[in-house]
Formats: sequence, C-alpha cells, structure tokens
Amino acid sequence: MRWIWIDKFVEFHSGECAVAVKNVTLAEEHLHDHFPGFPVMPETLCIEAMAQTSGILVGEAKKFQEKVILAKIKKAVFFDYVKPGDTIKLDAKIESISPEAASTSGKITCGEKLIAEIDLMFSHIDQNLAGKQFPEENFVFTDTFKSLLRDVLLDSAGQKPEQD
Repeated sequence: MRWIWIDKFVEFHSGECAVAVKNVTLAEEHLHDHFPGFPVMPETLCIEAMAQTSGILVGEAKKFQEKVILAKIKKAVFFDYVKPGDTIKLDAKIESISPEAASTSGKITCGEKLIAEIDLMFSHIDQNLAGKQFPEENFVFTDTFKSLLRDVLLDSAGQKPEQD
C-alpha cells in the first residue's frame, strides 16, 4: 500500500511551481497515537507531503519519463503544529533541474500561519545510478499519483474537470 499525503493540486505551472492542499482529519489513524491527548500530524509526514508535491512537480517537468526519488532533505524547519481540522497548503518551487537531479524549495502554511520551510533534493535514478537495474515501468509515478494532477491540468487548459 502507498500512502498519499496530499489531497489535491490547486495550482500547477509545469517546470516551475505547484500548490497542493491536505485536509487533516482525526479519522487518520496516525493521529490517534501521535501524541495521545494532543493529536498532531507528525513532522515526518509533513516532509513526505512536501516530497510528494515537489516530486510530482519534478516528474511532470520531464513528462514522467524519469523515476524521481527523494535523495536529500536539505532543510526542514518547523514553526508550528498541524492539528486535526487544519487544511494545509504546500507551495513547491523548482530551484534547479538537470538530467541527474532536481532541487526544490517549499513552504507549508495553514491560513496565514507559516508551518514549515522544506527544501529537498531529488535524484533521477535512471540517469544517476549507472549499472543498476530498475523495472521498466515507472514505479514512482503510478496512475494514482498522476490522477492528482487531472483536475488542475484540465482546469488550466480551459476544460471543465469531471465531477466524481
């Protein structure tokens, strides 16, 4: 099973930047144990949400032809907690991209409140790990991940997104 830590893209500019949202609810099991009596979204999952937002941005820039994996957390500074009932906004920006890797910067906010600043590095593993064999299929960008982009890309093309 693969966990997806973003709910929807609300803005997407190919090769440049993207904005995704995540609604945090008490229905998420990890909140029941972290921390008992004071449920908050673990910071590691906030980093993963940013990695998914940024990673999809990086992957789409290369038309999902590369397998993009998180290589390094350059910076992760947290200023506040994310609690059940919060809707967080994940703003990701590509700082640099090359055939082997990409660098991104990001901010997580809740309303006007800055929650975190997270800068990440990604590796294009097909280009970067010469001699290693990987499956032909893109196991990183599954159809589930790509479906997160469907509505925002249709809307930006002037088409009306389908209602589920």
